Amino acid sequence: MSVAAPAPDLMPIRRALVSVSDKTGLEELARALYDHGIALLSTGGTARAIAAAGVPVTEVSDHTGFPEMLDGRVKTLHPAIHGGILGLRGNPTHESAMEAHGIAPIDLVVVNLYPFESTVAKGAGFADCVENVDIGGPALIRAAAKNHAAVTVVTDPEDYAPLLADLKAHDGRVGLALRRTLAARAFARTAAYDGAISRWFADQTGDATPRHFIAAGRLKQTLRYGENPHQQAAFYVHGLARPGVASARQVQGKALSYNNLNDTDAAFELVSEFSDPAVALIKHANPCGVAVADSLHAAYERALACDPVSAFGGIVAVNRALDRTAAEAITRIFTEVVIAPDADDHARAVFAAKKNLRLLVTGVMPDPETPGLTVRSVAGGMLVQTRDNGRVTEADLRVVTRRAPTAAELADLLLAFRVCKHVKSNAIVYVKDGATVGIGAGQMSRVDSARIAARKAADAAEAAGLAEPLTRGAVVASDAFFPFADGLTAAVEAGATAVIQPGGSVRDEEVIAAADAAGLAMVFTGMRHFRH
Repeated sequence: MSVAAPAPDLMPIRRALVSVSDKTGLEELARALYDHGIALLSTGGTARAIAAAGVPVTEVSDHTGFPEMLDGRVKTLHPAIHGGILGLRGNPTHESAMEAHGIAPIDLVVVNLYPFESTVAKGAGFADCVENVDIGGPALIRAAAKNHAAVTVVTDPEDYAPLLADLKAHDGRVGLALRRTLAARAFARTAAYDGAISRWFADQTGDATPRHFIAAGRLKQTLRYGENPHQQAAFYVHGLARPGVASARQVQGKALSYNNLNDTDAAFELVSEFSDPAVALIKHANPCGVAVADSLHAAYERALACDPVSAFGGIVAVNRALDRTAAEAITRIFTEVVIAPDADDHARAVFAAKKNLRLLVTGVMPDPETPGLTVRSVAGGMLVQTRDNGRVTEADLRVVTRRAPTAAELADLLLAFRVCKHVKSNAIVYVKDGATVGIGAGQMSRVDSARIAARKAADAAEAAGLAEPLTRGAVVASDAFFPFADGLTAAVEAGATAVIQPGGSVRDEEVIAAADAAGLAMVFTGMRHFRH
């Protein structure tokens, strides 16, 4: 194996290979390179675009003496190209071999890849997706990145400006620091590209646990810090972004933080569960109020009533375009972020008066039943699972008590269980008339969650001047089975009249007997919704 000489700081660019799928900024780049006296090689549509701009360019087929063939699949895979990129400058063996075979050095490679990710995102068929798997592009990029001691590689139009600035500052030469930075970006780009292809192929073949799993994304935002000020953080998105914080447009407000992004994602996923106008209020990734109603304004007021103390400084998500009335209600208290599919001009004018409030619009709502993956890091690895897109309908329920729920109770039970799915385990949710009235989240004991939810409902009732908490006459949902009857007893004490839970405990009969003794209706779902 040949060993390269130490990389010099500045390397001149005399010949460049430019072959891009994304032609953003191509004309300006080609002109600037030509003005620096750099000879241009190119292929197909890129060469035609450069020539149309009036910039001299040599077709790769003329350079190699070998025509493009197989519908353009074979064009740059040639020793005259790869030898010109990979040859070690200053290495006598390499230089003599290049001279003997008439291989001219290539000092700059500007390549971006076939749009595989966007082709998949558009729902293209299998054959079209495979046709958009780039072969020559990654080979050129990796070759140039490997030989970055002498060769500069650019894979993104965003890097044209720093390249041209370096060329101008160094009289047609590029510094080692930039070459190394661009090489690192190049390897990351090909890794992300291959990762997208491998994940897509795994989906196509039904391989739920492929031998290698690659998580990759593009930097969208460098964050001030992570969960705490001493932690560094950044926000990455991938090409198949689900509608939400990754795809949203920020209309106004200061930059989003790590915690803002995490909480906003939780809020938007929750509110997407409902087809009627719905509002979800989130604090520290847990809902503190959820409601459905005939309008967003009514839903917001009812969601806020669940826990107005916790809602202060929280996140608001809605599943309809915001109007003035809803916006005015939301801005009555301090809110960090509002996320919606859209907001009309009147709503935007209301929010504009709150300069620090972040308003995000997504255009569409995510489909709660769409499959996908969630990834969580652990020391030395990753936990990967399919997203919890399970949904329980009336047909899935099994009545296990002597009394069946009424129609009104049944509607609230289904809503409560749907909210439970988005509450940290152990989760208990009380619902009355289409709105949460008490939420207990993240406790080590399920009975503690039931008691906390009831206590918070009592606090909210006292603050509102009500004679009794709204848990009186409410229904209650549990994200997992009651291991003992004490959790259900706490719900009875809070005033619940009906219960929804997965069932499956060895003490189910004990819990059912307690429900019957209290006159409760209880249904089993057969589906658990842990959220850790």
